[in-house]
Amino acid sequence: MIDINLLKHLSKKYPNIKAATEEIVNLSAILSLPKGTEYFLSDLHGEHDAFVHMIKSASGVIKSKIDDIFGPDLNHDEREKLAALVYNAPAEIKRRKQSEDNFDRWCKESILRLILICKGVSHKYTRSKVRKRLPKEYAYIIDELLHAEDEENKGNYYSQIINTIVECGVAEDFITELAEVISSLAVDRLHIIGDIWDRGAHPEQIMDFLMSYHDVDFQWGNHDIVWMGAAAGNMACIANVLRMNINYNNIDMLEIGYGINLRPLATMAENIYADDPCQAFMPKKIEENKYDPIEDSLVAKMNKAISIMQFKLEGQVIKDHPEYELDKRLLLDKIDYDKGTIVIGGETYELKDKLFPTVDVNDPYKLSEDEDAALHALQASFLKSEKLQKHIKYMFSNGSLYKVFNGNLMYHGCIPMDSEGNFLPCTINGETHSGKSYMDFLDREVRRAFFADNDPYARKADLMWYLWLGSKSPLFGKDQMTTFERCFIADKTTHKEHTVPYYKLINSRSICEKILNEFGCTLTTSKILNGHVPVKIKDGESPVKGEGKLLIIDGGISKAYQKTTGIAGYTFIFNSRFMALAEHKPYSPLQADGSQVFHSPAIRNVQTLPKRMLIRDTDQAADLEREVRELKALVHAYRTGKMQESNI
Repeated sequence: MIDINLLKHLSKKYPNIKAATEEIVNLSAILSLPKGTEYFLSDLHGEHDAFVHMIKSASGVIKSKIDDIFGPDLNHDEREKLAALVYNAPAEIKRRKQSEDNFDRWCKESILRLILICKGVSHKYTRSKVRKRLPKEYAYIIDELLHAEDEENKGNYYSQIINTIVECGVAEDFITELAEVISSLAVDRLHIIGDIWDRGAHPEQIMDFLMSYHDVDFQWGNHDIVWMGAAAGNMACIANVLRMNINYNNIDMLEIGYGINLRPLATMAENIYADDPCQAFMPKKIEENKYDPIEDSLVAKMNKAISIMQFKLEGQVIKDHPEYELDKRLLLDKIDYDKGTIVIGGETYELKDKLFPTVDVNDPYKLSEDEDAALHALQASFLKSEKLQKHIKYMFSNGSLYKVFNGNLMYHGCIPMDSEGNFLPCTINGETHSGKSYMDFLDREVRRAFFADNDPYARKADLMWYLWLGSKSPLFGKDQMTTFERCFIADKTTHKEHTVPYYKLINSRSICEKILNEFGCTLTTSKILNGHVPVKIKDGESPVKGEGKLLIIDGGISKAYQKTTGIAGYTFIFNSRFMALAEHKPYSPLQADGSQVFHSPAIRNVQTLPKRMLIRDTDQAADLEREVRELKALVHAYRTGKMQESNI
C-alpha cells in the first residue's frame, strides 16, 4: 500500500493518467537499456592535467570509437588529430588556426566528425539523458544534429545548421563544447578511490573539476582524510598537510588555491632558523610556483619548522590516546641533544640535522610560544578557507570510507586482517569492531568528528590523524610512518614501512571472496577495486590479485611515483559488456607550438560478462522500479476516483 500523501505529491508533477503513463513507459524503457560505462581511478595526488586528460580521452575509449567510425576513411594521422581535438579542443583549435589554409572548412568538417563520434558514445542513452549533458546555449542545435536523418530532404537542413554556426563566428566555441559533450557521455559514472591531495601541484583544480562533473563518488584515502582533519582544525593534521606540500614546493596551491596564509610560518622560520641552512629540508621541485615563488632556502626553513611542530603535535596526540598504540613513534624524547644522536629500537643513529632551537629538552613535545602563535594563525586559515571547506564538505556528501556499487566493492587501503586471514578486531574511541562493522563505525565517527561542533572531542578530530598513519587504519595499511627517520636519519633501513598482512593475503582468491562476502558482494562478477599502494610494473608486479577478484589501480599517476612504477596510472573500466584495465603512459604537457603527444593506454580485458548488462541489472534498477510502482499506484488512484485528474 502506497501512502496517499506520496500520491498527492506525485500528482503535482503528473497531474493526470496521460502524464503518469508517459513516465511509466519512459522508466520501463530505461530499464531495458545497456548500463552506462563506469570509470574507476585512484591516487590522483594533485596531477590535474593528467587526470583531466584521462577523463576527456575516456582512457582510450574515444580513440577506439574514432578508429571504428573513421578507420576506412581517415588515415592514422587524421584520426590522431581528431582524437586530439576531443582531448584538448582549445589547444588543437589554436594550432589549426595557424596551420589550416581554410579554417572555416576545417571547422565544418570537424563539426560533422564530432557529431558522428557523439552519436557513437550516446547511442545507449535515452534522448532525454543526452539532452541533460548538453550545454544550455547549444542544446537545441546539438540535439538536432544528433537526430537529423541523412535522408535527402534533410541534407540541406543539416548543412545549413553547420554553415550558420561558422558564419556566426561561434564555431570554435561550439567545437569546444561538443568535444566536452563527447567526453561527458563516454563516462557515465566516475569512482575516485582515494587520494586527491598531496605531492602534485593542483588538487584544488581537480576538486573544482569533479564538483562540476556528473555522477561522481569518492572513497576516502589517507591523504584525503588528513586534509579533512586539517579542514576540521586538527593541529596534527594541519602540520602534516603543510609539511608534505611545503616539501613538494606546492606554495601556489596553498596560498593561491586555498588562501592559506603562510606568512606566520615563514616569518617564524626565518627568525628561528636564520643561521641554519636546513639542508636536509630542501624542497622537492616537481613544478615551479608561478604566483608566489619563494627562495628554496626559505622553503627549507619553513619545511624544518613545520616538521618539528608536527612531531611535537603528534607526540601530544599519542600521549592523549594510548589506545592508538603508537608510543614507539614518540621520538623527540629519544634524542641525545648534546651528542646529536637518537636511539630507535635499541640502535643508536647519528642525526643528519642536530639543531633543535625550539625543543625544550625537559619537555620536548611542548610548543614554543612562537610555534604556538604560528600554528593558531595557520589553523584560522584552514578553518576560514571557503574553497577548502566547500571541497571537504563535498567529499563528505559524495564520499565514504568504502562503497558497494553494481556488485563491486571499492576502498582505498585495506581491510585490517591478521596473518591467518581473520578480520582483525580494532578498538577505537572505546568500541571494538572488525571487518565491515569496523569500516561502518569509522565512517560514522569521521562524520561526527567533522560536523559535531558542540562536541569538543569530536571537533579535535584526532581520529582523522590516526586514520592517516595508524597501524590499524584501513586507509594506511602499514606498521608505521617513518617521517622522522626520513627527515633526520641517513640510514635508509630506518625508513622502511612494512605493509600489513592484508597485502600478502589478497593474492589468495578465497581471501578476496571472504572480503567480498563480508560486504554483501556475492555476484560472480563482483570485484574489489583497491587503491593506495603503487603497483611496480617495472619490477614484474601485477595489479590483478586473487585470480582476478581484486585489482589494485594505483599505477602512479603522480609524477613522484613514476620512476618506481614504470607507468603513469590505471583506469578500471566497467561497461555493459566487459571489465577492462587501462594502463597509462606518462602524460605529455602542451608544447609551446600548441602540439601535444598523446599515448593511447594499453587496455586489457579483465572479464567478459556472460550477457550484456542492462539497467535492470544494476543498483539503479531498484529506484526506477520503485518509481514505476508509485506511478502505477497513482494511475490506479486516478482510475478509481481516489485522486482527481487535472490539466486534462
